[in-house]
Amino acid sequence: MNHQIVKLLPGLHFVATPIGTARDITLRALDVLASADVIAAEDTRSLRKLMEIHGVPLNGRQIIAYHDHSGAGARARLMQAMEAGQSVAYASEAGMPLIADPGYDLSRAAAEAGHKVTVAPGASAALAALTLAGLPTDAFFFAGFLPNASGARRKRLEELRNVPGTLIFYESPKRIAASVADMAAVLGDRPAALCRELTKKFEEIRRGSLSDLVAGLEEKPVKGEIVMLVDRAHGEEVSEASLEEDLRAALKDNSVKDAASIVAETHELPRRKVYQLALQLAKDAG
Repeated sequence: MNHQIVKLLPGLHFVATPIGTARDITLRALDVLASADVIAAEDTRSLRKLMEIHGVPLNGRQIIAYHDHSGAGARARLMQAMEAGQSVAYASEAGMPLIADPGYDLSRAAAEAGHKVTVAPGASAALAALTLAGLPTDAFFFAGFLPNASGARRKRLEELRNVPGTLIFYESPKRIAASVADMAAVLGDRPAALCRELTKKFEEIRRGSLSDLVAGLEEKPVKGEIVMLVDRAHGEEVSEASLEEDLRAALKDNSVKDAASIVAETHELPRRKVYQLALQLAKDAG
């Protein structure tokens, strides 16, 4: 038995749940689920299954459904429990509550009413993907889901164009190809990473420029839950003419591979794109 029955203070206790592998839950999260007077969840069936996997009994408690469509009634019920001095545990379907998941209105209402609001932290798909993407982690911006329509999506991407950090998006497999194509068109051919099914059996990380990922999605579409990451803008974009001029100069004293690496690093461009251009220039010169 991994959980313990502990004394929880009255108030709202957010609980992070695994994004895939059930064993990623924390021991403290199990303690909160085992000990709370009231339990609420975005998806009652998935939380009940998770508790069963870890042997956490309900002991006569019901799991109250609370999600974007449950309305003010469910929130009022949870607020009444806190006002009566009870501890309320809330878990979203996967990951951290409020991060592209329900819970904000409940959190705000509880805080404004003077109740304790705390969290048993844990897995987050956005942070897990940032760890694996191979992109800068010193600054990042979580943008959630982009709009469905291409026009609205491109407008939102324009707003994010100059954010000085790695961009993080959630996306569905049905829209990912169109979204990545719009990212390439609006943001330019930046380094990026597509992370899917994190912590699950078919976990996959695709790294490369946005154009590389567009081509890859045409050849091999993806399924499952997706986190898409795109590097920040790096200074002024170099023109094709300037790029060719620099490559020709570098090719005079270096191999194609070394010349491409030098120029790609100088202009902070994807090495593969520069290497292909260097190959063509070397072929034309030969």
